[in-house]
Amino acid sequence: MMAVRTLHLGAFLYGTGHHSSAWRHPDSAAERIGDITYFEELARTAERGCLDAVFFADGHSVNPAYTAGTTWFLEPITALSAMARATEKIGLVTTVSASFYTPFHAARMLASLDHISGGRAGANIVTSMFDAEARNHGSGSLPAHAERYGRAEEFIDAVVALWDSWDEHAVIADRSAGRFLDAGAVHRIEHRGRHFRVDGPLTVPRCPQGRPVLFQAGASDTGRDLAARHAEAVYSVAWDLPAALEFATDLRARTTAAGRDATSIAILPGLVTYVGRTDDEAQAKKSELDAYLDIEGALAQLGAFTGQDYTGHDLDAPVSDLPPISEFTGPQGRYATVQRIIETQRPTLRELLGFLAAGGGHATMIGTPESVADRIEEWFVAGACDGFNLMCPAYPDSLDDFVDLVVPELQRRGLFRTEYPGTTLRDSLGLEVPALPQRHSVIVG
Repeated sequence: MMAVRTLHLGAFLYGTGHHSSAWRHPDSAAERIGDITYFEELARTAERGCLDAVFFADGHSVNPAYTAGTTWFLEPITALSAMARATEKIGLVTTVSASFYTPFHAARMLASLDHISGGRAGANIVTSMFDAEARNHGSGSLPAHAERYGRAEEFIDAVVALWDSWDEHAVIADRSAGRFLDAGAVHRIEHRGRHFRVDGPLTVPRCPQGRPVLFQAGASDTGRDLAARHAEAVYSVAWDLPAALEFATDLRARTTAAGRDATSIAILPGLVTYVGRTDDEAQAKKSELDAYLDIEGALAQLGAFTGQDYTGHDLDAPVSDLPPISEFTGPQGRYATVQRIIETQRPTLRELLGFLAAGGGHATMIGTPESVADRIEEWFVAGACDGFNLMCPAYPDSLDDFVDLVVPELQRRGLFRTEYPGTTLRDSLGLEVPALPQRHSVIVG
């Protein structure tokens, strides 16, 4: 009998919320974003709602001139390791840059997180966005887009080989024989590539869930191809249902072309929600946060997304179409989203900044639990997604609203689970434990 398809939901944790001015609200947790207990509380709330995972993005630079919003603080893998001890079943996903990490370093840290959490680790492999990040890692600028993705492809191959370098029962701890390891079950990988040389094996035994779950978030053609070959879940950007359906259809076709099952990747667009017991209450929650928007900071964010300077633009004049995406060297997914908002909404600059204030152009649903659940169901049934990565405008309140109001409605409709199916992230996502490869490498002896 075919398994019933159910939604997957995660929470993208960021500062005091994804609305750029949420921190200015008098009740915000602005003073707590360096306090691990704050994030532990958010993770427990998400776990109370049976969400698949919490997720941290990451950046490797700070722009001191941008003072209108919160910035990076705790290093994600360190934070998630602490949060693992405060939770039991929710997945713990972090961004890892293939441009700045080496495969061994990343594989070791992520495998450690998987052991600490009992099999709940996931990694969103990215190529990073900005030259300022590269300058913090000894380079003057990021390599060209194709070069970064070539490195990412090899990075994933090497990381996966390292995770697979230990057989399932390599640790035997035979006290009487004086043998802690089965030497024939620990393997060098002998990776020799253009970007990396890695002998292996990893210093951490096989993960509780086989390997951490691989996520991907690139929206370019190259990023989609990488996801089709390697990803087990994808974080995507879609302003509306047609855009989401286009992305999902395209990614599934690429996945099939790569020789994989088109349903094997969970497609999770970002989702901003303002939920109230009435529509007016939901709109009031959005208006309350929008009132704190710093126009200068919002213009700086829009400039980062598009490479355009809007500082002299009339706030109440329409925004012109953007140049072709081929002329933009920054994050192409976000650029394409802003481009779509302009083309479909024909907004004034002030209106565009309002759309981008929370989530930077991701899908935004405002209303009652029933109306928000209606739209979630519409996207899911249409095949435009397999669930969503929640980008709550204000933490903890927006997450509380979703868990306490929307999740029960989705459960009543049979769209979302009422308990976890197991203890690992693979269990939650319905993924099999990956099989170990046929061995052709050198045995450690």
